[in-house]
Amino acid sequence: MNPNDRPQPGLWHLAERAQAMNPSAIREILKVTERPGILNFAGGLPSPETFPVAAMREACAAVLAEGSPVAKPSLQYASSEGLPELRQWVAAELGKQGARVSPEQVLITTGSQQGLDLVAKVLIDAGSRVLVETPTYLGALQAFTPMQPRFASVPSDEGGVSVQGLRDVLQKGERPRFVYLLPNFQNPTGRTQDAARREAIVALCREQGLPIVEDNPYGELWFDAPPPAPLLARWPEGVIYLGSFSKILAPGLRLGYVVAPPALYPKLLQAKQAADLHTPGFNQRVVAEVIKDGFLDRHVPTIRARYHAQRDAMLAALARHMAGLGVQWTQPVGGMFVWVTLPAGLNAQALLPAAVDAGMAFVPGAPFYAEQPDARTLRLSFVTATPEQIERGMAMLAGVVRQAVS
Repeated sequence: MNPNDRPQPGLWHLAERAQAMNPSAIREILKVTERPGILNFAGGLPSPETFPVAAMREACAAVLAEGSPVAKPSLQYASSEGLPELRQWVAAELGKQGARVSPEQVLITTGSQQGLDLVAKVLIDAGSRVLVETPTYLGALQAFTPMQPRFASVPSDEGGVSVQGLRDVLQKGERPRFVYLLPNFQNPTGRTQDAARREAIVALCREQGLPIVEDNPYGELWFDAPPPAPLLARWPEGVIYLGSFSKILAPGLRLGYVVAPPALYPKLLQAKQAADLHTPGFNQRVVAEVIKDGFLDRHVPTIRARYHAQRDAMLAALARHMAGLGVQWTQPVGGMFVWVTLPAGLNAQALLPAAVDAGMAFVPGAPFYAEQPDARTLRLSFVTATPEQIERGMAMLAGVVRQAVS
């Protein structure tokens, strides 16, 4: 190498948006949990026991079979909008939930995380206001932050964002670009908006001209009853809807989708083309092959049953081991997470090293807040542990809390 070609100090100047990027707190914590013997309740990963390996193997073989009309197309560049069969499937599924969606409104993305990135690029200018729940999904904050918005946290309770709190925030400052909401089994809290809350939120957003970005990766993971109809069904022209195949098939496929109003769709498509041209065509063909005969109608109930039992195990273990310690937690009716609030004066981040030393790990709650984090909070995922591991892990956590309280 020519010495003059070597990067010199100060040669590379980062863009302002790069300066704003931050590492994922969860990804950093997961490095700690790789230590042998640690019971990991930190990751937001679906259970690998739910991955339909056999169905995927058969679908791959069918797509690539000798003489298959889709074998070579599946390995070629594909359309940016996505495979027509998948776009039609998404529109039909949302139609069953009361949302009138055309396949032409569906954009297949490389995971729903890419959908958040595209929304950020298309809708956020530096300094524009973006409203989020308190707390909210960390991955959304990561996707939005490089566009340099001004976040405003909307007061929230066990039913999601407070309607009055949303009205109060809207009266302070310029009109926001959008409000970002996770109505179903929210990450990180596990809470769900009931039908009345959804109606009130949509009515207020219509009144104020405030668009909604509705993120729904967990909506199919209900335990006793499906959640109410999506916000999209109540206000189709005012809602961008994001969904995912990660939680109902496998996250390694990196398949998600965005449903956008016709007026906005072309710009999201252009952002998608600039990002990666198209979502991997082979993955799309395989998923279309798997789901074409109603496979998900048979498969997803097995995931629900598994997660339901694990949720029950975690709630029971928390009740047994946290008794008398002043600890509170949510009671999710679906999804993957329980949100825990420690007694006043405790700091979840400070307790994490002791928890890891005891043999378990969680995610401290502070990174999930856009503003004014509550240091007492933490997130537990119950879906990758057995009931026996959950019992041991909650006993370990209770021991750490008991020591800190005393």
